[in-house]
Amino acid sequence: MVNKNLLSLAESDPNFSNQALENAINNLKIGWVAKSIILDDTITSNAVLTNSQKTDLKSTINNHAHLNLGRQFNDMLRHTNTVLDGSIIPATSIAEQRTFLDLLQNVQSVQGLVIDLFGVDATDKNRGVNDHFGTLNNIFLETEDSTKPVFDSLRDSIDFITRAELTTDTVYQNAITDLTNFINGLVADSTDFQQSLDSLATAMATASTNLHNALGSEPYLTERTKLVNNTNSILTQVTLEKTNLTTIESYVKSLTDNVAFTGLAEDTGLRNLMSKVAQNPNWIKYFTEFEDSGINLNPLFDTETDSDKSAILEEALAAKGLPDVLDADDLQAVAKKARLDDRIDSSGFDFLTIEQIIEKSCQQLGLDLFGTVRNQSKRLLSNLNQRDRDLTLADLNANEDSNTLS
Repeated sequence: MVNKNLLSLAESDPNFSNQALENAINNLKIGWVAKSIILDDTITSNAVLTNSQKTDLKSTINNHAHLNLGRQFNDMLRHTNTVLDGSIIPATSIAEQRTFLDLLQNVQSVQGLVIDLFGVDATDKNRGVNDHFGTLNNIFLETEDSTKPVFDSLRDSIDFITRAELTTDTVYQNAITDLTNFINGLVADSTDFQQSLDSLATAMATASTNLHNALGSEPYLTERTKLVNNTNSILTQVTLEKTNLTTIESYVKSLTDNVAFTGLAEDTGLRNLMSKVAQNPNWIKYFTEFEDSGINLNPLFDTETDSDKSAILEEALAAKGLPDVLDADDLQAVAKKARLDDRIDSSGFDFLTIEQIIEKSCQQLGLDLFGTVRNQSKRLLSNLNQRDRDLTLADLNANEDSNTLS
């Protein structure tokens, strides 16, 4: 823990908020966007309309989401509010109510668990910090490349279209205003207003389509395309965050349980039990191969690159005292090494001369027999030493295989 400035925090609250997002959205309240924001607020807060009527109405006028940005922006604000107060995860009682801290801690757990279980950063699994809190983290105000941030690009497009003063834009804004005024005029005893409401909603949807079509040629098409793409980026991000956060607890539990199960595999009895009752073939394979994989592990063989592997192979051979015979003219040493090779059947070798042992060994290994016994010894020793290298390399590869997430 960093102690500097800690005293000033002890009796205060961080007061987390989405004010930065709200300020950014305020900068986009231009033309039809400003009016669509007011309309969405009006629909949401109206006390006369039922939830079903609100849902149907919002659906009707959202036929072109990139021109109904008021809803998209307000949905972002509502979404981030549920993140900050923890209500994004439904609770049936106060005791079950989650907090922003609960969400933060769960996301932190995921960052480490994904690395442990998958061997990759959590972002590779769409479970990074911004995959849960990107909207709050000003992801739309920043960019990692030469492209403009989403909100900057949106402002350019909205401003360009508004300054064009298209007739279809004016009609669309008037339709938004008419619907807003009608909803504001509803009172508790309002009756038989559904037909008028539907008519105004249809008029707004039609005006939206007409504006969309008017933007279908240059110089407006480029801006319309950017509007569509940026709106889709917002919708995709918010959907990802909602999905990740509403499932964060079950996801953490699943990963944590799996880590616990793999930890229990260290116990032979429990491992054998789990291998018998598991129905998932991947788990069965993990448990049944656990012991052999563990035997293959050797920290001395851990490598990062192929060049490391080559160097470690030489070190491993040296640690074993290999090659233990270097002089092919030392016939006795070569014959002795041959008798230790598990590929050679040495039964009866006690009754053979050294020269005969070398010849028999060459025969069994399929080596050429031409030349003198020293020629045979040279070929035999080369084969035996290569065998030592192959076996050591196999051990190194087995360690790498057992130590690699798969």
